[in-house]
Amino acid sequence: MLKIAIQAKGRLNEQSVSLLADSGIQCGGGSRRLLSMATGFDMEILYLRDDDIPQAVAMGVADIGIVGLNEVAEKGERVDEVMALGFGACRISVAVPRESGYDGPAWLNGRRIATSYPNILRTWLDSKGIDAEIHEIAGSVEIAPAVGMADAIFDIVSSGGTLVQNGLREVERVFDSEAVLIATPQLPDGKREAVEKLRFRFSTILAGRGMKYLLMNLPEGSVERAVEILPGMKSPTVLPLAAEGWFSLHAVVPESELWDKVEMLKEIGAEDILVLNLENIIR
Repeated sequence: MLKIAIQAKGRLNEQSVSLLADSGIQCGGGSRRLLSMATGFDMEILYLRDDDIPQAVAMGVADIGIVGLNEVAEKGERVDEVMALGFGACRISVAVPRESGYDGPAWLNGRRIATSYPNILRTWLDSKGIDAEIHEIAGSVEIAPAVGMADAIFDIVSSGGTLVQNGLREVERVFDSEAVLIATPQLPDGKREAVEKLRFRFSTILAGRGMKYLLMNLPEGSVERAVEILPGMKSPTVLPLAAEGWFSLHAVVPESELWDKVEMLKEIGAEDILVLNLENIIR
């Protein structure tokens, strides 16, 4: 049986549970329990703090885990990164008070920086040849400059709204992160096979996200041009309709290109265009 560690609460919990559910795996019992049995896959769910997950996986307490890459880098535990999961995107950046006069990394020399990520920060400071004092804080890092605890902060940034609310501005983007699936090194063969099955399920879900399935009817004279507009994953599916001179065309397109493609197709005579959500793409 495989044991997976996920965040007990916080920004990655709901997305991790959602990914498991989309993969046919239900997390029975809920995150109020430390451990629960999953259904749909031979697996136990272990609910932990995000910063405890890399250590739990490295020690083999959990075979695999879903956690932010930032926590993997900060803890420095020996784990295998199986795959990126496409959610939980954020960055860790240096931010300073708006009126600080910051003019480059050298400004940080001799100053105090508050952070919950001292190891990532130290690596970056060393790479820049900067001698700054690191002041480690467990939470509410963004208030440190306002109360006189630090001259700058090094913290997670998503939208940047929290920085603005606290009179700060982002000046150095240091580390980009997202949720990743990690595994204990040297898993037994049986568990490695289970991890590969899980990775396959996750991959099909992630491949379908951000994609749309298009179906439409086209006059015969527009089919060649439509194929040029919608090259598809290999090529679009083209089927004759019962109505003479008309064809049905099916294709998958990125959501970001959807409306441009639809407008082009309408211009060449496409009718009855259906746009459907995709759940999985199995290659």
